[in-house]
Amino acid sequence: MPTLTLKNIPDTLYHQLKESAQAHRRSMNSEILYCVEQTLGTHKIDLEAQIEMAKKLREKTAAYPLTDELLYDAKNEGRA
Repeated sequence: MPTLTLKNIPDTLYHQLKESAQAHRRSMNSEILYCVEQTLGTHKIDLEAQIEMAKKLREKTAAYPLTDELLYDAKNEGRA
């Protein structure tokens, strides 16, 4: 596995990482890896599943068309 060395870490960031690692009972290395994975994402989006979900949502909402007038009325409902 590749190794990475971090240099010139600002003191405040270092202390935040250290506190977070302690709070989550992880080593500094594990905490940094966790933060990087959360930021960059380690999973790919299943495009087909997303498209299928969008189609199902579209089918469910097809009977409720929105118009500018409906949106305007809903926005202004109850306003003086």
